Amino acid sequence: MRVSFILAADEDDAIGAGGDIPWRMRSDLRRFKRLTMGHHLLMGRKTWESLGKPLPGRVTLVVTRQAEYRAPGAVVCSSPEEGVATARRAGERELFVIGGAQMYAALLPLVERIYLSRIHTRTPAADTFFPLDFLSPPEWVCRSREEVPAGEGDEYRHTFEVWERKPQNP
Repeated sequence: MRVSFILAADEDDAIGAGGDIPWRMRSDLRRFKRLTMGHHLLMGRKTWESLGKPLPGRVTLVVTRQAEYRAPGAVVCSSPEEGVATARRAGERELFVIGGAQMYAALLPLVERIYLSRIHTRTPAADTFFPLDFLSPPEWVCRSREEVPAGEGDEYRHTFEVWERKPQNP
């Protein structure tokens, strides 16, 4: 099973502000839906609470340390590793980690692919970041890059990128 991150980050690697996504990007949401439909989504509790409900057509895995936490319509896991194992047992081919920053950091050693939407702006009110300076050769290769002008429903121009970790030599 491939573990993939999917995220949007501004020019300063900001991914959130006040518990929410700090921009409105319709084309990025369409891409997110197209890529994740039919797959397992792994997220932290705060990301789950910002969504407020499971996303249709996907299996939602929520990680929290709160033993009695309930997430209606989702599977609650006690650790990121338990979430990965749950998806693997279900026969998932590609698990999508969708946030937040702590979830990305915890699973960085396992990630093989990153779907990055680079939003060409800076967010002064940002309070959540995921530093992406590790995305560089020789360990990581950018497999595709698509410049997208701001269209209807997009606040900013952006770039869709797909990064893959190069396999380790035996």
